[in-house]
Amino acid sequence: MKRYAQQTRLLVAVDCIIFGFDGQEIKLLLIQRGFEPCKGKWSLVGGFVQEEESAEDAATRVLKNLTGLDGIYMEQLHTFSSPDRDSVERTISVAYTALIDIKRYKQLHEDFHAVWFPINHHPELIFDHNAMVNQAKERLRYKAALHPLLLELLPPKFTLPQLQQLYESVYNTSFDKGNFSRKILSTGLLVRLADKDKLSSRKGAFYYKVDKKKYSVNLHAFLNFVPEALMKKSAAAGNR
Repeated sequence: MKRYAQQTRLLVAVDCIIFGFDGQEIKLLLIQRGFEPCKGKWSLVGGFVQEEESAEDAATRVLKNLTGLDGIYMEQLHTFSSPDRDSVERTISVAYTALIDIKRYKQLHEDFHAVWFPINHHPELIFDHNAMVNQAKERLRYKAALHPLLLELLPPKFTLPQLQQLYESVYNTSFDKGNFSRKILSTGLLVRLADKDKLSSRKGAFYYKVDKKKYSVNLHAFLNFVPEALMKKSAAAGNR
């Protein structure tokens, strides 16, 4: 038997919700769709799963073609399978979230015409891509409170104020500087370097780097990276 009888053939696609940090705020990477339907409208980066690929292989290929980077942090978000989600053919999409250090590359592949938008201020997207982005943002906020995965968005060396700015951008609220620093340093994941960033203040702020060995061990451990009090503050800010 080569095929199951009387079964409808479906297309399978992947869509990548790509987040990056520019030093000030979280950004979402979008492209203008280059073909019909919805040609010229804003879209997530994606593509169809080829016959010899798994969904993860396809997402990895899409990210590699777009950024030129290997080893990007990526995880499966959700499978979107509404029968009418694509107006051309019945297509199921497996969505993946990816985290990228924007400064790791100079420019995206020109064929994609990709643009970074603020995570909370982006244009309307095609199909169900808005729902994908909203779900990815909620998942990011939940996981970042427990795991150190936001460190994937930072350059090789960074300051605590830069790290705090990253967390404030994700949670759309402000954190107490002293409490934030104590909580972050208590994880033992950061190594202080000898040099300082003196552009932001006269005194300067020490640079830090990630302890790669400890980070790999603790990436999926429950570290409570964001204290409960800060989570409550973030939730209250989001409900205003």
